Amino acid sequence: MPFCKGCGHSHVLRKMNEALVQLQLPASDVCLVTDIGCIGLADALFDSVHTVHTTHGRSSAFATGIQIADALLGTGTLKTIVLIGDGGAMIGLQHLVNAALMNANITVLLCNNFLFGMTGGQNSAFSPFAFVTPTTPRGNIVPPIDMCRVLTDCGAEYVARSLATDKELGTIIASAISHPGFALVEIVELCTEHAMEKNSLTGKSLARIVESHDQHFGMLTGSATRSEFSERYVDKYPPRSQETSDNGKYLTPLFKSGLTNQVGIVIAGSAGERVQSTAKKLCEGAMNSGLWCTQKNDNPVTQGSGFSISEVIISPNEIFYTGIEVPDVVIAVSEDGLRELAEKQTLSHLLPSSTVILDSGLKLPPTNAQIFTYPFRKEYGADKAAGRAVEFYLQMSSLFSPDSFHL
Repeated sequence: MPFCKGCGHSHVLRKMNEALVQLQLPASDVCLVTDIGCIGLADALFDSVHTVHTTHGRSSAFATGIQIADALLGTGTLKTIVLIGDGGAMIGLQHLVNAALMNANITVLLCNNFLFGMTGGQNSAFSPFAFVTPTTPRGNIVPPIDMCRVLTDCGAEYVARSLATDKELGTIIASAISHPGFALVEIVELCTEHAMEKNSLTGKSLARIVESHDQHFGMLTGSATRSEFSERYVDKYPPRSQETSDNGKYLTPLFKSGLTNQVGIVIAGSAGERVQSTAKKLCEGAMNSGLWCTQKNDNPVTQGSGFSISEVIISPNEIFYTGIEVPDVVIAVSEDGLRELAEKQTLSHLLPSSTVILDSGLKLPPTNAQIFTYPFRKEYGADKAAGRAVEFYLQMSSLFSPDSFHL
């Protein structure tokens, strides 16, 4: 185990493994979704099941999406299990609340050691009264959240609390996984690295500490009166009948294209100057020409100021990776956009086969690419510069007919 000596996480993972063995689920039907924190190290230990490692506090939201996607679009047999610490649960409280309200068919194992273990032992929303941490050096003065009570009040029908050292924990976890709907097991454990030095803690004292805050162990609720979310979703939005031919799956091309290879195009300009809407029109033209396409947008948090960039991939075949490592084409029509491309080193990675369409008012850093300039902004105005630059490129390339591109 990759944890500190005596860490409760080791007990939890052994008991979870015991539960999975007990249930005899096919490995392909198990998805383990882990949160940031020490408990997230579990990924590498369970190498035969699906594993997804998420951002801090978001594991239950990811798991909910995975489970619903499988229920509606996949086999419907996937068991999705969340491993989250009390720090992640504190940060992702609303995600847990929403999953319980929805009654999403996921199992959450909340490993509560009263603190943020991976980042230095700071106080969490689960820390008991008088608990000493680097952020509460004189003792915690805020009562700990009772997550089991919160989620029970949000409609969770399977909620249990156990010690990591409980001999029955494996059976409890197996029961939670088998529950048809949202299930949570809060597992109280020790962080031997950060919690014990400045607090009078032992494995035997954990239960007393929890109960002193009017929190209880055991099965707190175990009913199953509500159907889980995906079942109710299908009742509300029944799937459409499957088409027997391709006519219902693809657009009918209005134009022809001679494109034989995938092309990655980066359009860079300023916010509010129709860069992203131009990229959208480019994608529409590609689709009307029988091509596959993807669009990814980027702009600052300020939205209305600074750069605006769109990455467009156009291909005669289905696109499975939406990143552009080295663009085939770069279109830059403003100083904001060009500056962002330079900061991302996009221009320095261009190949001799790459093409740059540049507003003639801009000064381009050194590049190996072929460069074409035109006064787009001066002649057409800032709000039409990106669109006219795309038209310029379509006229000089064999991507597809410019007639399919409408501004």
